[in-house]
Amino acid sequence: MSNTECTSQPVENEPHGAVGVDVLPVAYDHRLYNYDIAPSKKEGRTWSSYNIFALWANDVHSLGNYTFAIGMFALGLGAWQILLAMGFGSLFLLVLLTISGFVGYKVGVPFPVMSRISFGVRGAHIPALFRGGVAIAWFGIQTYLASLVCNILVLALFPGASGLTDHKLLGLDYLGWLCFAVLWVIQVIIACYGIEMVRKFEAYSGPIILVTFLAMAIAVVVQVHGHITWEPKAMLGGKPWALHGWDMWHEILAGASGWVAIYGTFVLNFCDFTRGAKSKRSIVLGNIAGIPVNTIFFGCIVVLLAGGRFTVDGTVIAGPEDVVHTFSTPFLVLACLALVILTVGVNLMANFVAPAYALTNIAPKKLDFRKSAIISGVIGFVILPWNLYNSPTVINYFLGGLGAVLGPLFGIVMADYWVLRKQRVNVPDLYTFDKNGDYFYSNGVNNRAVIALVPSALISIAFAFSGQIHALNSLSGYGPFSWFIAAGIAVVLYLVVADRSRTFRDVDGEAIAVQAHH
Repeated sequence: MSNTECTSQPVENEPHGAVGVDVLPVAYDHRLYNYDIAPSKKEGRTWSSYNIFALWANDVHSLGNYTFAIGMFALGLGAWQILLAMGFGSLFLLVLLTISGFVGYKVGVPFPVMSRISFGVRGAHIPALFRGGVAIAWFGIQTYLASLVCNILVLALFPGASGLTDHKLLGLDYLGWLCFAVLWVIQVIIACYGIEMVRKFEAYSGPIILVTFLAMAIAVVVQVHGHITWEPKAMLGGKPWALHGWDMWHEILAGASGWVAIYGTFVLNFCDFTRGAKSKRSIVLGNIAGIPVNTIFFGCIVVLLAGGRFTVDGTVIAGPEDVVHTFSTPFLVLACLALVILTVGVNLMANFVAPAYALTNIAPKKLDFRKSAIISGVIGFVILPWNLYNSPTVINYFLGGLGAVLGPLFGIVMADYWVLRKQRVNVPDLYTFDKNGDYFYSNGVNNRAVIALVPSALISIAFAFSGQIHALNSLSGYGPFSWFIAAGIAVVLYLVVADRSRTFRDVDGEAIAVQAHH
């Protein structure tokens, strides 16, 4: 039997117990198609505006984001300046995530398949693996960070467990291993139930996160009797602290750009979630509530936590986990549980879904979402992420270099869809190696997209390393804006080299689509 099937037959890799899966009356290739990466039917999609809002309620309040935002206070920005930076950044993100989300809604496919539109049915592995590789590393690191909070929780409930911190194995103490392993297992189990289980988890955890952080902020305000440090002092440690004039505005704009760069991963694969959205309206309303509104709420929490703790002891905290230590045991336990739930939620959406789809895309005949999720999780475990996190070289050069490529990838994918082909996509041809197919290009790779990617990616990497490499120091002032610069260069280069002589056909994927709730 050939790899390409032209007769009607059931979808391969159908999940156990699934019912009502349509037969396929059109040609598709087993090497490009299975149930998990097939287009989703328009009817029966389950992601509402609330689900998308809940997605952001988890992700915006991640521990890493708090560390980033509180860092602006440490750099010398006050309350209104931090909120302004957050506001600018959230508006930029609202636009980027909405145009990315609309692609997922129309085409109904996950990011690796969407990448076939611009990079070709084989070339799509380039953006998918870049996105997935970054996510796997950060999955491990985020799980490690959650395990640190879990350590606090265990020691608060069982002080005798402190003996487990006296000995280390491969760089992590025994209590750390226990907490990391438990959290790892929980996340892998949830992910194995597919994207629908992720949706349900985010829907329940989102409100918990918002209420918990609000309670933490109120507790800090009560501790300081309402005396919050709203503005940095003129001096700190004998050095100027508060910023003014151009230095202030540079940090505000850099903070806004940095906020976008943090989501440089997620703007790429937002379609993994919006392929299940009920409507464009759901995407827009969910994004508005979840990004600008939620981000301003987040900014207020940052100001209260950072300013409140500075009032107490004159120290600038690194994140919410530094505040947790000051609470009484009952509230400490609740706060730790919420922070663990938060990190699990962030990991599932930002660092588990992308690599699971990327690996599935490599070998759809052998891998489905569940198997790929397990493989991603195992890789995230065996890389010993605590050692990565504690290595500036790995974080700055390896992960920084990989992440720097994501801006140009986004620019190329979006320019191709919105500007070049004007939203016209032949969805069935995304699943065929037919040489006459719309996305076969040159042996399955769109070389023009690669030509646009290479120089723009190199420029982005140069910006990313400008602070670490002496020869690139002259670029360091532009470093915070590298995502926008590199993405813009990629857009221009791609539109210059793109083949405009091609005929772009708009064919939906309903004939080969599957139910969205799987």
